Amino acid sequence: MRQALLLLADSRLPAGAHAHSGGVAPAVDADLVGGHGRDLAEVVEFLRGRLHTAGLLAAAVAARAAHLAAEADRSPATASGASPGWAELDAEVDARTPAPAQRAVSRAQGRALLRVARRAFPHPLLDALGTHPHHPVALGVAVHAAAGTPAEAAAVAVAGAVSGPASAAVRLLGLDPLALTAAQAALATTADAVVAEAARYADQPTDALPAPSAPLLDLLAQAHARSEVRLFAS
Repeated sequence: MRQALLLLADSRLPAGAHAHSGGVAPAVDADLVGGHGRDLAEVVEFLRGRLHTAGLLAAAVAARAAHLAAEADRSPATASGASPGWAELDAEVDARTPAPAQRAVSRAQGRALLRVARRAFPHPLLDALGTHPHHPVALGVAVHAAAGTPAEAAAVAVAGAVSGPASAAVRLLGLDPLALTAAQAALATTADAVVAEAARYADQPTDALPAPSAPLLDLLAQAHARSEVRLFAS
């Protein structure tokens, strides 16, 4: 993978990812993770489930956004002002994110990532996204701006879908970072399969994007947004 793309996958990227737990925080609060003396095993299963739900959706959207960006760069129509299809993609992400709290978080993270990408990888298509794109849309276009492919956009999205919640779990549950890192490595084959599946949506119609769901996490996200004391924004 190109070095520029490793920057986008790095948890130290100044885009605010450290403030979000990927659903781990509300799951811990509800004793769904870490409440039965099997902290590590429960976190691993949480990560596995996240890969197949939020991870798959984010990766597919990022791949689709990167593909649309590549097509836009090759299109004279886009150069003359035609839209690459951001509004349609944005609407499809909204439709697949039923919890208002999660939609708000996605847009907040998208805005933060966009600020970084515009400085690190200046590109006209980043400016065309507006101010509050969904995070995976911004990520896909940022990967394209960094000369990445749709498959690489999916890979960066999947990496973030696991690393963020894993890091939050260490902070929330006091897990052994070495043990959790080994568990993440054991999930690599699953993560690679999700990347491959997501990449197949890159050149498909936008309305064909997958729609995996995790209703309980949607409910927990809403409850977490109303909480007065939070270590993580989400």
